[in-house]
Amino acid sequence: MEIVVRLPEDRPPQTLQKVVTAIRSQKLGVKHEHKNWGDWLRLEGCETVISIECLNGFTSSATIEHSDDDSEEVLPALYRAFDKLGWEGYDEDGPYCLV
Repeated sequence: MEIVVRLPEDRPPQTLQKVVTAIRSQKLGVKHEHKNWGDWLRLEGCETVISIECLNGFTSSATIEHSDDDSEEVLPALYRAFDKLGWEGYDEDGPYCLV
């Protein structure tokens, strides 16, 4: 399942480190992997990954690729992390609150 999260358009991008810190504050281990084709945040002990758009260390959009095999607590913890940063979910109907 893919979930798009992003900052509202009127907000400036945030540092990738700020996003990583917010995820860690939810008691999730996370590791940043920079690849030629993009950046990934991998959650320790999980199959869920986050593909995050990053430019010069700043980001405002990400896609959570949630695995159904992961704990039911992983996705709510990610929602809380991104919500505390002021991010929103986004789907075909537009933005929505994460919590």
